[in-house]
Amino acid sequence: MEIIDFDIRGQICPSSLLVALKEVNARADNLRQGKVKLRFITDNRDATTTIPESASNMGYLVLVTKQEGCYIIEIAGKKSSLPAA
Repeated sequence: MEIIDFDIRGQICPSSLLVALKEVNARADNLRQGKVKLRFITDNRDATTTIPESASNMGYLVLVTKQEGCYIIEIAGKKSSLPAA
């Protein structure tokens, strides 16, 4: 799986959300097929809510982790690709 990083530190919402949505939409097929994972590096706390919420509503898996001085938002595959519990 290819991991594509986007450093959007210094951007505030809605700019960071628009960048993320543009990249998600541009790579939708590869995301759905599990070929890529998008990783957004941000220092904007609002983005940790708006980006994951939007990507999740689109059916993607989202993981947010906090690191020193920034947050990492990972977007991958479709939720429906998860095995049934």
